[in-house]
Amino acid sequence: FHNGGDMARFFPVSTAALLVLTASLADAAEPHRADIVVYGGTSAGVAAALQASRMGKSVALIEPTDHLGGLTTNGLGATDSGRKETIGGISRDFYRRVQDHYRDRSAWNLQDPAEAADKGGRPLFSPEARTMWVFEPKVAQAIMDGLARESRAEIVYRERLDRGKGVRLEEGRIVSITMESGLRFEAAMFIDATYEGDLLAAAGVSFHVGREANSVYGETLNGVQKKQMKGHLFTRPVDPYVVPGDPSSGLVARVSPEPPGEDGSGDRRLQAFNFRMCMSDDPRNRVPFPKPEGYDEADYELLFRNFEAGDLRLPWSPSRMPNHKTDTNNYGAFSTDNIGMNHDYAEASHEDRARIVREHETYQKGLMWTLANHPRVPGAIREAMEPWGLAADEFVGNGNWPRQIYVREARRMVSDYVVTELDCRRVRVAEDPVGLGSYNMDSHNVQRYVDEHGKVQNEGDVQVSPGGPYAVSYRSIVPKRGEAANLLVPVCVSSSHIAFGSIRMEPVFMILGQSAATAAVMAMERGVAVQDLPYAELRKRLLEDGQVLDLPPDAAPRELLTAASLPGIVVDDAEARAEGEWVVSTSATRFVGNGYRHDAFGTSVVPETKRLVFPVKLPESGNYEVRIAFPAHGNRATRARIRIQTASGEVETSVNQREKKGDENGFVSLGVHAFTKGVSEVSVSNEEADGYVVADAIQFLPAKP
Repeated sequence: FHNGGDMARFFPVSTAALLVLTASLADAAEPHRADIVVYGGTSAGVAAALQASRMGKSVALIEPTDHLGGLTTNGLGATDSGRKETIGGISRDFYRRVQDHYRDRSAWNLQDPAEAADKGGRPLFSPEARTMWVFEPKVAQAIMDGLARESRAEIVYRERLDRGKGVRLEEGRIVSITMESGLRFEAAMFIDATYEGDLLAAAGVSFHVGREANSVYGETLNGVQKKQMKGHLFTRPVDPYVVPGDPSSGLVARVSPEPPGEDGSGDRRLQAFNFRMCMSDDPRNRVPFPKPEGYDEADYELLFRNFEAGDLRLPWSPSRMPNHKTDTNNYGAFSTDNIGMNHDYAEASHEDRARIVREHETYQKGLMWTLANHPRVPGAIREAMEPWGLAADEFVGNGNWPRQIYVREARRMVSDYVVTELDCRRVRVAEDPVGLGSYNMDSHNVQRYVDEHGKVQNEGDVQVSPGGPYAVSYRSIVPKRGEAANLLVPVCVSSSHIAFGSIRMEPVFMILGQSAATAAVMAMERGVAVQDLPYAELRKRLLEDGQVLDLPPDAAPRELLTAASLPGIVVDDAEARAEGEWVVSTSATRFVGNGYRHDAFGTSVVPETKRLVFPVKLPESGNYEVRIAFPAHGNRATRARIRIQTASGEVETSVNQREKKGDENGFVSLGVHAFTKGVSEVSVSNEEADGYVVADAIQFLPAKP
């Protein structure tokens, strides 16, 4: 690495003694000067350093740990990328280099590349492809380190920002930043590429932690989400009390005593963190799951009870990587996500964050050991765990355990443009894009609580597709006008909780890191605040450097339909009661709320009768026209059965869902019927269906007798 000075300060094998020496000499030393300082060696930070260097500027890249790349190099090998054609520039070059690596037969030391496939049987490697989106952690680390070397940046490891007094500002600009050791850096421009947003916070830039209420930005998926949750739930009743059935005995471990809050309300809670383990089922390259120091089987009482209740799902999700390895993620009610144990992380001190991370490590290591060894774990689960262990050739020197916890969300900047659900759905399209997102609006569970039935339940999981790519505004990566005129933020971008759930993917972070560096260089050369940089000039340079900024033809702007925006009484499918499994979809271009549901036609070995029941509360007795909304398509049922509870009893009818006979919002009339005041129901069934049965919403319109 180019370091411009004392190697002991800037090399990852620095010892405690050398760090003490560094601190004692720092005050007397001259500040380190660069054109641009990047704080945070995440994938975004490395991309930013490389881009600034390519534009002829000197760079200092400061990383508080001993490694670069963030989650990209720490187990997140199953790239959550969304639409691949939206990824350009340095980000796409990273995945091209991954493909180049695996073209070499020697890279496949434990597996024939022709046999490497994911869970669905799709090949991991294709000789004809130009990019590859799955990889081993050590491969990602080598590539990321190579990109960092190409940047010729002064790379500084194991230096943490003094968050109390380490940022010096003059006339609204950052002049210098100082580390806890006393090491100081001066620059014309600064980039905060950390997952936590420590530099932006220390510079006095506005930010938010936790979930906003839906009402703040006119969203539907933000805040507390109990009703709309579809996955990673307790599917069987599980008692949360130490003595089952006795609330006075207290709660078992990892259940919150706090009420969850009202649906759509905001809170300060964070979605759960975990480690993305790299596992192996190859006997030549696996080590047993270790039993961690501090292990307490009481931490897993809910796991045992969930198994005993009959939920025998294997509680982790492995995505296949090359050489018989995995990227292992959370799955189910009680899994690798350490729900509720990270809520203080975003603004905690460095020391308290380290404590939180250690607790997460103990929990997750203990979970894996428990699944493999504990006698209260069903034999079938232990048998399924038997082939697995940690990959012996990954994270060597750290017990084969990832060095970086998955910080899914911490601080988020609040600037003059906040990316929200409306952007993700393309109801609003930013005029100044610096990159595109396209992945699901994805929040993991946030809390675990006792429900109204006295049973344990999770809350917060949301997985909703935006329905295609969307634009990320330049204004979302720079502070508000008047705040920090020379700071850019490509990771903790200005966005709502649910929009960040889509943006927070490593390919997008690299895209925004490159765009941030480009803007930093151009603002520096023009002598203007980052808020005043002419977008047309920035756009021209971004396109020249391979960034993708324009939406594809199939990603047209949309109108957001909500139940409240439509006449009469409208009940969305999110409010319906499902009997059997109904799948949420957003494939159609127009629908009410967050999507619609279908019955997964043809996927069951034994046909199963399913119903989707829409409850409606009528304010007055009288005649109402009943209408159903659904997106028509050639694969739908020709007779989707519908039953309506009327004043005179149940009325059965049907609709041909292949015919496009609905109004502009997809509503088809089911006739006028008489109803009494109060609660009624409309149910949609897949009985004897000859295609997919689909339901979006039910509408009641007052009608004349």
